[in-house]
Amino acid sequence: AVAGGAAAGCAAGAADGVAADGTVTIQVWHGQTDSALKVIKNLVAEFHRTHSDIRVDLGGGVLADTMLQKVTAALASGAYPDVAFIFGSDLASVARSPQAVDLTSYVRDRTTPWAAYWPSARQAVTINGKVRALPAVVDCLAMVCNKTLFAEAGIDLPEPGWSWDDFTDVARRLTDAGKGRFGTGWPGTGDEDTVWRLWPMIWGLGGEVIAEDGKHIGFAEEGVRALEVVQGLVRDKSVYIDPKPGSEQMYKVFLAGRMAMVPTGPWQLPDITQAKVDYHVVPLPTFDGKPVTISGPDTWTVFDNGEARARAARTFVSWLTDPAQDSRWDVEAGSLPLSRGSEDSPAWREHTDRTPGLAVWTDALPSARVRPVHPAYPSISQALGEATVSVLLGRSSPQAAIRACADDANATLLIPR
Repeated sequence: AVAGGAAAGCAAGAADGVAADGTVTIQVWHGQTDSALKVIKNLVAEFHRTHSDIRVDLGGGVLADTMLQKVTAALASGAYPDVAFIFGSDLASVARSPQAVDLTSYVRDRTTPWAAYWPSARQAVTINGKVRALPAVVDCLAMVCNKTLFAEAGIDLPEPGWSWDDFTDVARRLTDAGKGRFGTGWPGTGDEDTVWRLWPMIWGLGGEVIAEDGKHIGFAEEGVRALEVVQGLVRDKSVYIDPKPGSEQMYKVFLAGRMAMVPTGPWQLPDITQAKVDYHVVPLPTFDGKPVTISGPDTWTVFDNGEARARAARTFVSWLTDPAQDSRWDVEAGSLPLSRGSEDSPAWREHTDRTPGLAVWTDALPSARVRPVHPAYPSISQALGEATVSVLLGRSSPQAAIRACADDANATLLIPR
């Protein structure tokens, strides 16, 4: 499929992608599967009906999880798509390529919903003051609780403003080894899924991913406190540690009624509903009562295959992220609104009214934070992921784990870029 995509990219590049009748063909590596793929296919069909001069080729078959590697190889070969779905954490690496289109002047001069995007969505696609992509998907974390397990244990459901100490206490009380039941779960592979659950804790303590001087991590002390929360869960044996990438096992345990609380996003709601779990959604716990969560926006990144194709690609991604289309994507593919306009659409309002708990995630979007779009971030994440796993597995104390993390991450930050 990848080879086919590269070949299609070469073919589309002929004569700048412009056919004899003036139609421009662009290739989009969408990265989607299942319901999201069905939605984007339907949206492209609608785009074709309203933009007869642009044809969108959804070929390539590249999934989002492997998009960075595929796009990097495609850029090296010179046969790359016009648009690709790039994870937000990978944008800094991709944007270093001269083939990645700078969209700064476009979003300022054209009719786009740029100003209406949530601050986190704008920040996630901005590098050194330049807009290097358009946001494609936004989400954020909240805590989902199994109401049945809480009721059986006679424990009140958590409310907004609860603390991380409350969380560890409730997780301990809801753990029952005899029944194979855990209070909560945590990804244990050391990947980004492991790490990004820590950032709201670190931010809530006043820490930052990167210190103001740009040469050190900004969580040398706050990271210790955050990992002490994790250590408490391990000590109480109240946390299920998922050994496999993707957190699928952790979610299966929750869906089977053997986990009381799981920090997750709205993408899990369809599975939770299908499993008939009676659930409750509450904002993440805090250290000081002030809500903080993390958003992980992903992007539509545009590449330069000549002015005609770049112009058509910009037109397509702008149309795709307009509230009329975005709200449809959100409802049908299980995402959150990119902007206030999408949130205010009748389709989203109706969807929220019939979906218990969904508003908790949406209400958190205006203040949600994002990871820095920095070339060193993947290395920082890897170092913190290793530190987290060492605490989860009882191999290291929080203090020693963060010291090791700082040694590796600070060395990465000193590399000129």
